[in-house]
Amino acid sequence: MPPTLTERPAPAATAPPDAAPRRRTRLLALPEVRWAAAATVLFLLALPLQLTGAPAWTWGVLYALAYLAGGWEPALAGLRALRERTLDVDLLMIVAALGAASVGQVMDGALLIVIFATSGALEALATARTADSVRGLLDLAPATATRLRADGADGAEETVPTADLAVGDTVLVRPGERIGADGRVLNGASEVDQATITGEPLPVAKEPGDEVFAGTLNGTGALRVEVERDASDSVIARIVQMVEEASETKAPTQLFIEKVEQRYSVGMVVATLAVFAVPLAFGAALTDSLLRAMTFMIVASPCAVVLATMPPLLSAIANAGRHGVLVKSAVVMERLGQVDAVALDKTGTLTEGTPRVTDVRPLPGSGGGEAELLVLAAAAEHPSEHPLARAVVDAARARGLALPVAEDFTSTPGVGVTATVDGRKIAVGVPARLLSGAEDAHTAVAADLEDGGRTAVLVVADGAPVGVLGIADRLRPDATATVASLTALTGHAPTLVTGDNPRAAARLAAEVGITDVRAGLLPQDKVAAVRELEQAGRRLLVVGDGVNDAPALAAAHTGIAMGRAGSDLALETADAVIVRDELATVPAVVALSRRARRLVVQNLVIAGVFISVLVVWDLAGTLPLPLGVLGHEGSTVIVALNGLRLLRESAWTRAREESLR
Repeated sequence: MPPTLTERPAPAATAPPDAAPRRRTRLLALPEVRWAAAATVLFLLALPLQLTGAPAWTWGVLYALAYLAGGWEPALAGLRALRERTLDVDLLMIVAALGAASVGQVMDGALLIVIFATSGALEALATARTADSVRGLLDLAPATATRLRADGADGAEETVPTADLAVGDTVLVRPGERIGADGRVLNGASEVDQATITGEPLPVAKEPGDEVFAGTLNGTGALRVEVERDASDSVIARIVQMVEEASETKAPTQLFIEKVEQRYSVGMVVATLAVFAVPLAFGAALTDSLLRAMTFMIVASPCAVVLATMPPLLSAIANAGRHGVLVKSAVVMERLGQVDAVALDKTGTLTEGTPRVTDVRPLPGSGGGEAELLVLAAAAEHPSEHPLARAVVDAARARGLALPVAEDFTSTPGVGVTATVDGRKIAVGVPARLLSGAEDAHTAVAADLEDGGRTAVLVVADGAPVGVLGIADRLRPDATATVASLTALTGHAPTLVTGDNPRAAARLAAEVGITDVRAGLLPQDKVAAVRELEQAGRRLLVVGDGVNDAPALAAAHTGIAMGRAGSDLALETADAVIVRDELATVPAVVALSRRARRLVVQNLVIAGVFISVLVVWDLAGTLPLPLGVLGHEGSTVIVALNGLRLLRESAWTRAREESLR
């Protein structure tokens, strides 16, 4: 049954007094952020002093402090790894930075330290913000509820913590309150905004026997609800649990070079020791052996390899950010280029998430046209704050229609509204409720609109139907083109996963070219759909915006949230955010990521060739240390400049063109 028109509670009533404030970790509360910031500031202070020829002691002290601020935590982590008989790239970076400093390349070593400290800080911040949002989700459920005592004694109502509610208890939910527990309506009629759970764009009519969820917002009617689940088993609690589990079990993804860090680290250390010890064992001078080993460590150090990876990815992140896509890390940018399947939410993602009047159909014999019908409906609906009412009023204002003042306004949950407009008694609501049992022209019109996935709203004047309005959530202008681009990029048409009803989902899917439609899904069902697709060998990109999408965003290979209307949890859980809600940027950023990955491979080849030539030269002949440093730094500069090409506007333009092929 389509949603009905009732008066939405005033804004003041939507925020219960026991709502907890949003909890958010402060940026500087994280030690990783503080140390990374300190290292960066010290580096930026030392660099101009060095370049302008200031005395070495001035910038040398600042560089030393930068090494200490940014390097002590990775060093400790590396030492802990050593105790566990592993060798990670963090410790290798510290050794390489110190080695660079020992032969006079202090600035290069400091830059390496700053890069690694900043990367660790960003990872810590992302983890903390996600934890904040998961905890804050619990604030959706009210802290207390009104329980009705079974003995019927005086003062039969009692306020209790929602955590103390037991299965079988009866709670009273007043207008404008959030529902305190999952349960079933025993008595009363109202409409409940349950977008946080199902993603449905409109409030849903609730009557005796209907299911309701904790954390959803009651409308203007009072409900008596029998509790059917403990607080720990509620849908909202399960959403929290699913997000946490998905975040913990999601396989950690590493940048390409990090996948071989263990072997590279061990190999470089062993090789450096061999370069030092073998000539020494055959009678070479200590100084010559040490110099050759230090030269080997410098030319074989992974600085160029690290910069081969980071500049293309960071440049792609910066370019995407200029065009309204916030990609949270280099790892995410790399993962975006790996996706080969896409799942899209409906409401707020493919659609704008706001209902709009799509059809105005006067009935034969009503004596009026579209403008008059819209004026009558909008005037009657004007006092209401229901989303459908706002859609009708907005449609009238968009046509420049003047609305007369409505009198004697009343709203009936589950039925609609009535008012007196210019002396005529006007009723607006669900056809089946306003004219129960009647069969007339309006029935066929309403059925036609509902078959098309619209919500039919009947307008009755003085007891006689005068017209029907069709209301629907409007498709984003770029939705069809985006679906086509994603299909071309991945080789598979996207899947539609939505909590909305199957009829509306099927209509929209047909309009944009999607054949795989999964509708009526609760959050756990979306996660199951994601896992099913990934078990088939797909690397899945999920695009959504609501709390109900957060578990799927966390479980997927990569998640993107729509920024403007996205819930806090979705924004924090997602790997990337479409800040301006331009859906067409999704295939563009995927194409940009693929270009970045191609540049990473190019850079790794360049860095590998330079390292191989310099290492062979050092081992087979005598490589002068200054020449070795020059070759090493030259390769670093080349790969860095190659990666920075993705900063240009043309890089985004080419990515857009590639996504449209």
